[in-house]
Amino acid sequence: MNAVSSGELRRFNVDPITGVRYWHDIDFVGDRIRWHRLDVLTPAGADRAMNELPVYVYYHGGGWTSGDKAALTKYCAGQAAAGVVVVNVNYRMAPHFHLGHVLEDANAALAWVQENIGDYGGNRQRIVLGGDSAGGQIAALMAAATFQPELAQHHGFAPALELGHVRGLVQHCSIVDFSVFFDKGFVMSLNFIRMLLPRDGTRGGRRQRKTTGKQRLATLREAAHYMSPIEWLDSRCPPVFISTSERDFFYASNMSFIKRLSAHGVPVDSIVYGWENANTEHTWQQNFRYPESQEVYRRLQSFITKVTA
Repeated sequence: MNAVSSGELRRFNVDPITGVRYWHDIDFVGDRIRWHRLDVLTPAGADRAMNELPVYVYYHGGGWTSGDKAALTKYCAGQAAAGVVVVNVNYRMAPHFHLGHVLEDANAALAWVQENIGDYGGNRQRIVLGGDSAGGQIAALMAAATFQPELAQHHGFAPALELGHVRGLVQHCSIVDFSVFFDKGFVMSLNFIRMLLPRDGTRGGRRQRKTTGKQRLATLREAAHYMSPIEWLDSRCPPVFISTSERDFFYASNMSFIKRLSAHGVPVDSIVYGWENANTEHTWQQNFRYPESQEVYRRLQSFITKVTA
């Protein structure tokens, strides 16, 4: 498994946050593999018998091919210190696994939360889902699956959460609009979409006959429809907190997401930095030293408190 470098882990997790209890590497599937592990972080003084605290479930980014929950430990601890039970999730990754496997794991983690989070003081009906980059896409599809049964059926899973239990959605520089992959000169190629499909390139497992380039492109557009959270929005989407910047290569994607959410009447709280903010490269939110990151954390804490009240 491709994980983050030891240097990155040290940089993001220096000076651990006190006042937080940590449970690391809980096997949420029961197969003893690293991909199927999650961490739970809680306020140190929380009464675990009360089952009352909001729950923030987070999926790390990494372009579906790399990354690890360990790099987000301090980010998650910061939210736990503010009075939230945080669940930090790993999952299987491409190219060895496709998006269906990724979402199966994301959903299995939510099933574990539903069954067990009360033991850590969390309320399983007061959940916020979040993630950065590819992790944001995963979180957004998990939220959409609670009110779009066609989406869940396409990817082959039954949602572990009910619509009313997802109180909010957090998106940090997320990959939410797959139409950008088809733009000429975009930083990520169509191979990322191909990589997320089953190996034979079809959802159902049948190999297709030889096709023209135009037909293959149409097939990719259809596949992207089921990968793209923006395609599944409607008024049932929970409130969303979004942070992005003009320095992020998913800036246009995120701005389209904000516009579409607003058109559906979904409450949106956003932080959008301009090019002049040098500390706002893609997924800058992970680096707690940046004042821009600290502002995101403050606003995020306020958002979680508001939507889970």
